Amino acid sequence: MPILLALDASSRACSAALLRRREGLDDELLSRFALTPREHTRRLLPMVDEVLAEAGLSASALDAVAYGRGPGSFTGLRIAAGAAQGLAFGLDRPLLGVSTLQALALGAHRRHHYRYLVTALDARMGEIYVAAWQCREGGVDALSEEAVMPPGRLRLPLGHDDHDWVGVGSGWMLWDSMSAEVQAALGQCLPEMEASAEDMVLLAAEAFAEGEGRLAHEVQPVYLRNWVAWQKSR
Repeated sequence: MPILLALDASSRACSAALLRRREGLDDELLSRFALTPREHTRRLLPMVDEVLAEAGLSASALDAVAYGRGPGSFTGLRIAAGAAQGLAFGLDRPLLGVSTLQALALGAHRRHHYRYLVTALDARMGEIYVAAWQCREGGVDALSEEAVMPPGRLRLPLGHDDHDWVGVGSGWMLWDSMSAEVQAALGQCLPEMEASAEDMVLLAAEAFAEGEGRLAHEVQPVYLRNWVAWQKSR
């Protein structure tokens, strides 16, 4: 059964997680998580060593490596990408990039059982990274594309007006800039929640089972804002 490692530094939080799928037994999920602004470079790889040691494994036992590919902090994404690509390349293992917005949704679902979520991250410069999701047992389905926009432009997906929506992530600290329509539709917000490698490794395992692992150099961070800037310049 596969063994996967995930690491993340896309926000104020730094985390690493190891998942060992075991036939006929419960999965083993080990993780480290800390709010460590400006200390990701120093903390990330020691966390990887800690979860491997706790599992009694060496890095060579891994079947794949995953990381939080964004959107999120430009600096943090580069730190995680560099560490994950280095591990995957050195071990000759496939690499998977996991959406930080999707991981936030899965985390809220696993901990609070919410089904319809809008995950939003503060993108600075008066914008948010945002996407809408429907959660099911064991997974998360996208109801909108991931995008970057001013918070006042956010609208909920069409045809889902009757759902009890929950907002998750730092972008909801910009609540006062959201439209009255969005504010009225949301029953609750969790602006303090951060993405975690523990949720990313579960999403990565699902993607790995579907054959989505790639060579280390083929997996790149997703910044969103760079894509938007390119579109506007065309």
